[in-house]
Amino acid sequence: MGLEVHVLDLGDIELDTSFLVLAQDPGRRQEVPTFGFLITGGEAPIVVDTGFSEPQIMGNLGMKGWWRDGQGMEKALDKHGLKMDEVRYVLHTHLHIDHAGYDRHFPMSTTVVINRRELEYSVSGLMGEQYPAPYIKHLVDRLHDERGALRLLDLEHIDAEEIIPGVRCQYAGGHTEGSMNVLVDTDEGLAVICGDVIYDVEFQLVTPRLQRMELDPAVTGNHGGSKREEKTAVRRAVKDARFILPAHDRPAVIERGGVIGRTFDRVPGELIALDAWPGKLTREYTHSGAAA
Repeated sequence: MGLEVHVLDLGDIELDTSFLVLAQDPGRRQEVPTFGFLITGGEAPIVVDTGFSEPQIMGNLGMKGWWRDGQGMEKALDKHGLKMDEVRYVLHTHLHIDHAGYDRHFPMSTTVVINRRELEYSVSGLMGEQYPAPYIKHLVDRLHDERGALRLLDLEHIDAEEIIPGVRCQYAGGHTEGSMNVLVDTDEGLAVICGDVIYDVEFQLVTPRLQRMELDPAVTGNHGGSKREEKTAVRRAVKDARFILPAHDRPAVIERGGVIGRTFDRVPGELIALDAWPGKLTREYTHSGAAA
């Protein structure tokens, strides 16, 4: 059996809808999930992104956050029979407030892996409280205090860097200058964990907001570069993927660059038709296609 990617439900946040997709219903508040991912079936367990440090910190951005029943890193890993000290690597698509807050709870024997440019970008001040000081200070401690606790990649200059066989990291760009994709080889094709390059599968890829051209993705309302760079980042993520796994939406199944269906809590997984999709906040999914 090949590698599998499992969705970890790390909490919920409330934010303006236009933050997710540019110019979509400004002023309307929307709840979205915050996901991490667990890669299993390889030589060591790997976690991708760790969520926020505590729900209250989302107030730094004028948002709300929640840990509801079953959410959070410890509970999510427990569902897979794992403890935090059994995770060998933590990979970060980027270091924003809702992605890198729980690193300090992992032991120094767990190596945190990020793109070097993302650490540089985090201290530039260009995105302010998107990078809270305690998160970045912890990463600096990992850099200096314990050999092997941090690994920095140089993905702008190297096509990809391998973490374990079947798992490698690739430059993403678009959302932040140092964003990276995590590429996972599964029995059914390539799974691409793309962080916030894609926020909303429906309104960026399936029926892209305000776009007229074929397979032209909509951009988000939160990116550190140009719209051109963000569109390129979306295309880079989708180009060779069988599965796309964003951090605030459930996975999508891709064929010839377009979305043909969804999966719910893992890839590979049951293919759910687009017209049967229950929505991103649904906690469980039954095989009949109804939200539980």
